Amino acid sequence: MTDENKAVLCSVKGSVAQITLNRPEKRNALNDSLIAGVKDALIEVNATEAVRAIVITGAGQDFCSGADLSALQKMSEASVSENVDDARSLMELFVLIRQIGVPVIAAVRGRALAGGAGLALACDIVLASTSARFGYPEVKIGFVPAMVMAILCRNVSEKRAFELITRGNEIGANEAQQFGLVNKVFDDERFAEGVDSYVGGFSATSRSAVALTKSLLYQMDGMSFTEALETGVDVNVIARLTEDCQNRITGFLNKG
Repeated sequence: MTDENKAVLCSVKGSVAQITLNRPEKRNALNDSLIAGVKDALIEVNATEAVRAIVITGAGQDFCSGADLSALQKMSEASVSENVDDARSLMELFVLIRQIGVPVIAAVRGRALAGGAGLALACDIVLASTSARFGYPEVKIGFVPAMVMAILCRNVSEKRAFELITRGNEIGANEAQQFGLVNKVFDDERFAEGVDSYVGGFSATSRSAVALTKSLLYQMDGMSFTEALETGVDVNVIARLTEDCQNRITGFLNKG
């Protein structure tokens, strides 16, 4: 996955894996090979015990501009069943990101539009450069931001979501942070340094504890208050019995 001609590049440095969308000449637009490549890379690095965080970024000036022209042409000519299969492939990527045990972080430079905005927001954390842009322009070509809407509605208020998906306008990184789409914004000149510093913070965390925490957080979607607490009891017990938890508690008590 280090071949520079591939649609997706993957590397591991210390406790951080980086997955790079590698179609800069197409503004890293989504197609079958890119989506499949990201899935494969996520599964591969998640199986690496040393990895504590995964960063998804884009080569060149943009993070991801959404579906490319060939993909749009394919959609217009495909049968219903072919369009279902194609849409499900992207859906599987969004679901996989939530199933990955470690934090998946989008590092967004330039534009993240349509499915590209969906990919960024599907990640657990979004870091953006000052000049980054986010938007859902699907309605301008008669399309519906259908799957990405499920992600957007879990990040912003209903009113904000409606505005973004029906007007189709782009917003800047600072406004996206105010909306709740972005966790942190870094100056363009220090973006790489800021991302490295932020992501490096996960190196000190317990892999098993983060995996259980992430799973529980998303599992609580749609649960009642009591159901969420009951599920929390189960996860609490599981966490206490993990080897990492027991070792860290022992170390903490001995240090004390």
